[in-house]
Formats: sequence, C-alpha cells, structure tokens
Amino acid sequence: SKATVSVLNWPYAARLRETIRRLVFARVCATGTTAHFRVMAKLCTTKAEAAAFAAEVEAKLAKSGPFLGGQTPGPEDAKAFDKLLGAKSVEIARWAKHMSSFSKKERADWGETKGQTKAERKAAFAAGDGQNVTVVKKEKKAEKAHKDCLDNMDDHPSFPKREEAVLARWQEINAFETSLKLSEGRPVFQFYDGPPFATGLPHYGHILAGTIKDIVCRWAHQTGHYVERRFGWDCHGLPIEFEIEKELGIKTSHDVMKIGIKKYNEHCRAIVMRYAAEWEKTVTRMGRWIDFKNDYKTMNLSYMESVWWVFSQLYEKGLVYRGYKVMPYSIGCTTVLSNFEANMNYKNVSDPSVVVTLPWVSEPDVAFLAWTTTPWTLPSNLALCVNPTMVYYQIKVKETGKKFVLAKDRLVQIFPKLAKQKGKDLPYELIKEYKGQDLKDVEYTPLFNYYLNKKEQGAFRVLVDAYVTSDSGTGVVHQAPAFGEDDYRVCLAANIITKDEEVPCPVDGNGQFTDVVSEWKGTMVKDADKDIQKHLKDAGRLYMAGAIKHDYPFCWRSESPLIYKTIASWFVNVTEVKDKLLANNKKTYWVPENVQTGRFNNWLEQARDWAVSRNRYWGTPLPLWVSEDYTQVKCVGSVAELEKLTGKTITDIHRDSIDDLTIPDPRGAEYPPLKRVPEVFDCWFESGSMPYAQQHYPFENKEKFENGFPADFIAEGIDQTRGWFYTLLVLSSAIFDKPPFKNLIVNGLVLAEDGQKMSKRKQNYPPPTDVIDKYGADAVRLYLINSPVVRGMDLKFKEVDVKAVVRDVLLPMYSALNFFTINYNRMVISEEKFTTECSMENVMDRWINAECEKLITDVSAEMKAYHLYTVVPVVLKWVENLTNTYVRMNRPRMKGQKGLQDQKDSLATLFRILMVTAKVMAPFTPYMAEQIFQQLKPLAPKEEQVDSVHYLMVPTAAASFDEEVIRKVERLQKVCVMVRTARDRKGVGVRKPVKEVIVVNNEQQYVDDIAGLEEYVKDEVNTFELMLKTDGSQWVLTKAEPNSASLGKKYKKDASAIKKAIMADQLKIAEAVMNDGKVTVAGFELTEDDICLVREFKAGVTGYETIGDGKTLVLVNLEQDEETITVGAAREVVSKVQQLRKRAGLEMTDKVKVFYATTNETFEAVFAKKTEMVAELLRSEVQPVSAKTDKDVLVAEQELEDIGLTLTLCKA
Repeated sequence: SKATVSVLNWPYAARLRETIRRLVFARVCATGTTAHFRVMAKLCTTKAEAAAFAAEVEAKLAKSGPFLGGQTPGPEDAKAFDKLLGAKSVEIARWAKHMSSFSKKERADWGETKGQTKAERKAAFAAGDGQNVTVVKKEKKAEKAHKDCLDNMDDHPSFPKREEAVLARWQEINAFETSLKLSEGRPVFQFYDGPPFATGLPHYGHILAGTIKDIVCRWAHQTGHYVERRFGWDCHGLPIEFEIEKELGIKTSHDVMKIGIKKYNEHCRAIVMRYAAEWEKTVTRMGRWIDFKNDYKTMNLSYMESVWWVFSQLYEKGLVYRGYKVMPYSIGCTTVLSNFEANMNYKNVSDPSVVVTLPWVSEPDVAFLAWTTTPWTLPSNLALCVNPTMVYYQIKVKETGKKFVLAKDRLVQIFPKLAKQKGKDLPYELIKEYKGQDLKDVEYTPLFNYYLNKKEQGAFRVLVDAYVTSDSGTGVVHQAPAFGEDDYRVCLAANIITKDEEVPCPVDGNGQFTDVVSEWKGTMVKDADKDIQKHLKDAGRLYMAGAIKHDYPFCWRSESPLIYKTIASWFVNVTEVKDKLLANNKKTYWVPENVQTGRFNNWLEQARDWAVSRNRYWGTPLPLWVSEDYTQVKCVGSVAELEKLTGKTITDIHRDSIDDLTIPDPRGAEYPPLKRVPEVFDCWFESGSMPYAQQHYPFENKEKFENGFPADFIAEGIDQTRGWFYTLLVLSSAIFDKPPFKNLIVNGLVLAEDGQKMSKRKQNYPPPTDVIDKYGADAVRLYLINSPVVRGMDLKFKEVDVKAVVRDVLLPMYSALNFFTINYNRMVISEEKFTTECSMENVMDRWINAECEKLITDVSAEMKAYHLYTVVPVVLKWVENLTNTYVRMNRPRMKGQKGLQDQKDSLATLFRILMVTAKVMAPFTPYMAEQIFQQLKPLAPKEEQVDSVHYLMVPTAAASFDEEVIRKVERLQKVCVMVRTARDRKGVGVRKPVKEVIVVNNEQQYVDDIAGLEEYVKDEVNTFELMLKTDGSQWVLTKAEPNSASLGKKYKKDASAIKKAIMADQLKIAEAVMNDGKVTVAGFELTEDDICLVREFKAGVTGYETIGDGKTLVLVNLEQDEETITVGAAREVVSKVQQLRKRAGLEMTDKVKVFYATTNETFEAVFAKKTEMVAELLRSEVQPVSAKTDKDVLVAEQELEDIGLTLTLCKA
C-alpha cells in the first residue's frame, strides 16, 4: 500500500523491519497482488529468506484466499496475523496507527505504547541511531574554495533568523529612505494610511491591513512610481479617554470637573503613544516600509488646524446646524454617538418586558395597555400612540372583570395561550371595536406627576401614527420624546413639544436621574428599572411583567448599553449631499465590488445627518463661538483667524488652551462676548479629514495635495464601511464634490481558528509576534493574502497553514537558490567561466523562460486589478514549475552530466529566472526576495548590483511568449502526474524503474509534443521505454457509461431514455467523446460531464495499471524483471550514499571515494553490472572495500545490517 511504501522510505524504518515485513504480509494476504509480494520480497536480504516468505504466503492463500476481497485488514485480521507470525502486538499496533487500520480504543486494548516523537525521530536520524553510522568530524572551511564562489547556504535555514539579518541590513543602509530618494521625480502614486490608536498592541487585523497596503505600495514603487508612505496616529477620542478614566477611577463628568480639563488632557496626552514603540517594531518586522519619523498625529496643531478648516468649509456651504435630535448616547463615555457608531456593537440581551395601565379620563374603569422594554422611560411619558388603521378592542377580562383597550392583533401579548384556543373558551369578552383613528385625543391618567405642567400643551392624550405596528407589544406605544426618535417626531407634530425648546428630560449626561424624578435621583437609569416596576405594582398600574431576549446596541468602546436621548448636537447635513455621495461612490473601484454596490451603497441610500459633536474633553474643539441665545455664531477656520479675533498668541487649540478665549459680539460692546461651545469633534471627523490634515492643507503643501487628490489607493477592514470610508466620502463630496480615493481593498475580519472573535482572555489564538518568530514574516504575509480575508470575507486563522506556506513556497524557492549556488560553485572550482547568456537550444530552457514571462504578465494583470488573492495561486504554480519541473528535471544538466554547454545554459537560465523571481516577488515576500538577490548579486550586470532588490523595477513582460512550448510541457506534466498516480495505486515508488509506459491520445499533435520531450518523460517517471500512440485499442476497450447525477440534474424525465441509449452503444459513444468532447445521444447533445469513460484490459493483457483523463490514456507496465530490480537497487545505493554524505555534513563540492561490501545478492548484481551508473550519479569512484588502503582517510561509514550493505566514504 501507499502507506507501507512510504514507511519503507523513512530513515528509521530499519529499526522495525521485521514488523514492517509482517504488515506487508498482511497486505499480501488481504489483496493477493504480486505488487505487494514484490514489495515484501524487496525486504528479504537473501534468496532463501525470500523463498521461505513466498512459501508462507502461498500456504496462507491456498488455505483461505484473499479473505478480505482487497480491503484493508481490520483488527481481527491483524490479530490472526499476529498469532500466525508471532510478531509483537505492540509493534503491530504502533504501525497500524500510521496506516489507520485501528481505532484509538483498539490500539489501547492491544497495549500500545507511545512511539517516538517527530523531534526524537529527527534526532535519531541525525545521530544515525540504530544505523551503525561512524562519522569523522569535519572541519569547517575557513575560506571559499575559489574566490569567485558564491557564499555557501545553510542546508536547514531558519527563515525568521535570516529575515532578521535582512532587516538589520535594511536599517544599516536606510533602505526605505534610499528607495524614496531614488524614486523622486517619478509619477506620484498617492496612498492614504488610516490612523490606528496606539493605546493597544497591534493584532492580526492591523497586520493584515498593513500587509495589503505594503504590497500595493511596494508594487507601485517597483513599477515606476514615487510612493510616499507616512504612518499616522489617531490620538483623540474615546479610546484614549476610556483608558484614562479606568486609570483615574473616573465615573462621571463631575469627576472630570473635579480634577479639571487641563489635568485630564495632560493624562490623555501622556498615554497617547503608550505602545508606539511596539507598533513600530511589529510593523517593521513584518517587512512593511513606512515612515514613522515623518508621521502625522491627529493631536498636532497643524492637523487640528486643518480639521478646523474642513469644518469651516462645511459651515460656509450651509451644511452645519445645531439641533435637538434623539441620538444614541453612551452612558459609559458620557457622550452622544453617531448612527454608524451605534450600529457597531449589537448584543443579544435580556431586558424587562412590562405592560402598564393608563385609565381613560372620561371612563376611569377603562384603561389602555401600553408595553415597553425600558421602564426607566415611563417617568418621562407625555403621550400614547396608536396606528390609525389598525383595529383595537375594548375587552373585559373574565377572570378580573377589568376593561382594557389594545390592538386586536396583539391580544396574544396579554393572553399568550390565545393562539391555541382558536375561539373556544376565550379569556375575555369583547365590549367594543375601534379603528385607531377613533381613539385619537382620548385623554388618560399619567403614571407619574413629574410633567403635569405639559398637559396645557396637550400632553397625556392619544396620538396616531403609522409607525406603530402589530409585530410586538400591545399596539399602544408610550411616548417619551426625550428618549425615542419616533416619540420625538410624533410629539413634535402634535405640538406637545416644540423644536426650539428643551425637551423634558429627567436624565443627566451621566445617565442618572435628576432631581425632577425625586424618588430615584442619582440612580443610573437601567438600575432603576426594578424599582420603577415595584412602584407601579404598588400603585396598581403594572398589569404584567416579564423579560424579553432581543438585540440591543452597546457602546463600542465602554461596552455599556446605549440609551437614546434627545440632546443638542452639531450636525453635518449629509442628506443635503446624499446624491453627491452616491455619484462619487460610483466613481471608485472596490475589491470586492459587492461591498461597494451592496453594503456601502445601501448605507449611503439611508444616510442620515451626522452628529459631529461630542460632549468630551480630549479632542479637537469645535471652532464655534456663540452668544448665549445662539443667535450669533462665529466659525473660526484657522489659528491665525482666532489670534486676530482674540488678540492672543495661540500655540495649542485643545480645550484647556482655548475654552477661556472669547470673541467680541459683532452686535456691539453692550452684548456679552461670544464663548466657545463646549463640544469637541467626533474622532471620526478627524480621521475623515486625514487627506487634508496630514498635509496641513490648505496652509501648507497646497500644490502637493491638489496634485495627489483623490488618492490612488487606500485599504482597511470591512468594519470601516460605516466608519472611515464613509467619513472620507462625506467630507470630500461635500467640499470638493470628488471621491476621496480611486481604488480600495476591503479586508474581512481575522477570527480565531474556532471561528470566534480573537480573545486575549480566552487565549484562542497564537500571538502575532510568536508566529512571526516561528515562521517568518514572509510566510504570514503570503498566508494572509492567499485567503478569503482579502475579498472582504472572514478568515479563521490557522497556524498550521502558515507553516504550509513555508513548506510549499519558501523552502522550495530557497532550495532552488541553494541548488544553483552549489552547482555554480562546482563549475567555478573546475575553472569554468560562468556566463548569463543562454543558447536557448534546450526546450526546457525555452519553456521556463516563457513561463517566467507569463508570471510577469499574470501578476501584473492581477495587481492592476488589485486582486491580491489571485496572486498567490499564480506564485504557487510558478514555484511548482520552477522547483518540481525545471530544476528537478534539469539536475543532471546543471551538475554537468549532460556536457559543459548544457550546464552553462541551464545555470544561466536558472540564474535569470531566480533574479526575475526576486524582482516580481519583492512586494509580496520582501525578505526572501532580498535573500535571493543578495546571493546572486555578484553575478548580475553592474547596473543591477545595487544595495537592495527593492531599488529595482519589476521587469516589463514581453509582448508575447512561447505558448507552444508552454503547451508541450503542460502535457508532459500531466502525463507524469498520471504515471505517478498509477504507481501509487499499486504501491510502486518512483525510485523503482518500470519496463514500459504507454501514452495514448488520438490527437497527433499531443503525441508529437510528448515525443519532443521523451527523454525528460522517461527520466521523470523512471521507465525504460516510452511508447506514444494515437490508438490504444491494442490494449484496452474504452466504454461509455452514463453519469447519472449529471444526466438526472440536466434532463430529468428524459434521463432514463438517454442512459439506455448510452448503454446500447458504449464503444461508439466513448470514441466520439474522446475525439470531440461531446456526442449526440437520443437527440440530446451530451458533454464529457454527462459521460463516464470506463476502460477494460483486453484478454491476455496483464501487468499494466491504467489511468486516463478522458482524452489521454496512460498504461504503466509494473511487472518487474531482473533489470528493473537491479536498476532500482542501484538507485537505492545512490540514495544511501547521499544520506551518509548528509550525516557526515559534506557539501556538494566535497569529493569522496565510495567503498562497499555486501552480502545481498541483489546489491551484488548492482555492483557487478551497474557500478558505472552508480559512479556517474554520485560523481565519485565506487569500489569494493577490498580496494581501500591505509592511505584512504575515513570520512564516514555505515553498516546497514538489515539489507546486508556496508558503505564507506573516504576523502578523494
């Protein structure tokens, strides 16, 4: 089996050879195939041993036959073999674990012991444990073997350590700064970097966004642009204030006033850059090139002044107003939030669900039933509201005799079992039916007397509005205009409140009841819910109470539940410019597009006016000076203007520096001076002003900004669709009627492996720095951009997948570079001159160059479309082509085994390809690209011998490339894959030669393509003969069978007739499908998806394994004879010598003599007939140990007892 064969190749397998033999014996008895028998015979060291084993197998088969019918042996079968053969059950159980033959319980029942760990196996291999290895310690060479040799590379590289060395080199030569200087004068590629807060450590979300930004900016730089990259810091707002209030124990705004705004802001300023050093270290270690020295900070005077200018432009355009609106309000942060902030953090919570009674004034024995989930708003009730078109019932409850009014469709609210009663034994008696409109202006008795004075303005009566629905509650909604947007609107329309007056609100800025509600003065409103319910119950006004689970908004920063509160705020009139927002959004290009046209566009369609003021302290103050009655408002647009108006010199414009400044009232000296409003800007307004404020526009860099606006590119997470992306668009559209950017990549969220949010408390993710230190930044970068997260989807972070990037990309690239270095040095030591010129006579040289041009073309196209997620698959295919096809198939050429010119051509080709790879991959894997470049730089043309690969441009792709040679090699690759698959099916490893491979394709061009690459195919699949045919009928019959799943889905009721027609003419239909890819059956045109091709060997054809892909058929002759066994054994000798060289720490350039001794007849045949082959492959003398003299200096020796072979290496 495949598992067994892989076990045989493990370096420590010899320790359990007998156990492996017995397991293979189990396979033989299970399947009865000669393939497994030959695998077993291979383990026998003598003919006598093999004969004895064969007799044992034959006796078993003669007695019971293949009793499992070709299936894998189960536990009972293995136990039978255990008894028959006398093997140790513990060992069988251990190996069965590898072969997945047993359950964990069954292995435990057998007394399984813990096997070696991976680390122990590696250590055992390195030490030659159990292998009888003797190694003479090799002294490391102090100097190069030749002055022109390239530096030797580690066989076992640590990518993180190599990256750290590269990073130190970059810092030593100021690589980033130098690259910017070298690119001055090129076309500008404008990039905006959204500012993060430095009050916490960077997480995977930051690393992801930073990687996307770095790749795009590096690509722009290396395709001929000047790309300024400045890091920015968000220094104001709730994140900083929240941290300070935790440190200082501040609970309310009164606590802030006690210590003073000046001291409060000093504390905030002190922690703003708390983790800046850690940010810079992590960002830099990730390979991101960005300017931290010339950064921008939202708390800098220059930045804040530009924010003032932005606001003044909106004010001059009439887009700023002050108004009372019901807004989301954070009790924890004591400030109003914008609508998009309120939508950021919904949680499913349990809240009170109460129904209260409100008796009619005209009929005191009749009461409305009103439902609410916020009992704390009931003291502020001013009205009730019903739907004018809904039907309402006045009912009499049979149990109590009390009369109530509520919506007909909401009777279930007070009678939960009503739906099951279906009109029988109803718990109520219908007294009267109303339309909602009929109840308008019915007066009721309020629950509390706090606002009885409002009765003169029409309070405590029924209003009507269509917003009331029958989805929940009682159909009667209590109105508290201070705490509900609809409540405010409805009461305003009824003149219970007016637009200019302060709405009755008994809750202060800290979320506590004021002295208006004397019973609960100083109590947090949510904490008062239970007391209010008790009060109503004692007063006989609580009809029922319970709880409800629903989604409720919480503060995104303090995690406290939000309340909705009428508050005076300063607004930007977004609805006035909504059409501009929608039009400018269409001018931008988003990846993925569906976020732009879906989520973001929908948000714009429903855009509301933006509350930009916050009742806070640490932020950019609103530049508004007003009179006491707000009839005079002065908007200041610059520091100079404020200095002129106040006569003061100003060096800071935070609240503590300007709150005391006044401006004369323009109406005259008899009026009090204008004072600044107390609010500061929402920090989202500040970050939305970033394009202008980072340049101190328009006070400085006017031409620079205007030439680079809109930005060419920005990138952030999907959570910014209602944040930064939105505020950028609002401000740019309102001021310039332009989009703020041209291209945008939206990334999704990085979650823990279990799909939950990453949590420090749960420790459900590996720290970013640990992963970087373990696998390197390049691996993390490639992993992130090769995931759904760069298409706006979520990513479940898996460390094992980062490791896979090292295995699949970085190690192969490194190995290819190492292989070039070894063979280049070998050629130089032999005094041959290397040249970068290649004759291009070899088809594989032409192919890899064509693939290289295709790589440049494909990556350039994907980067132009900002499709980072499609770049890595292109790179993976390229690495596969480079390492597993070109390098592997051309090893003999590069080693010089095919002649000097072939060696020079192949090395020149590999050199060029590696250099191009370094340039193309530089934006994606900056460290690996630098390592490749620095290793090869001595061989590069003088104009390219610069300090860093990142100074060089990505090559321009050729106008066309040789698609014909690409087609040929693709076909070669497919044939090789099919042969390997056929081998795997029968457990015949590729090291074992096969006598013959037959490739059949009815297209002559296909056959000719493979014929032109015949020697490569033969070497790759390890076959003596390769036969190419356009007709395979000599060996197999190909029949067509219906694909029932496909036919049933496509043709439904006609599928049965089609199936019958296929089965009636299987051979002809199969031939048509192979020739044309389609066929007409029963009047329907069928494709390859509808037909299954089944192949059967003709009578008398044996020993072949067949595989096909619909058009191509491959037959592999797996029968072994003396020649194939001998050649396979010769390759095993070569492998054992190479392993011994590795243990001895020899380099490829170290020459040795090989001496052998054997008691194995198969190896005796090898040394008798294939010594030249072994010597040629090893490039070493191969002699019997009897030829060894005292002058031969021992390097290493190994006695392989299990296969009867001893190998000795001596200095050549």
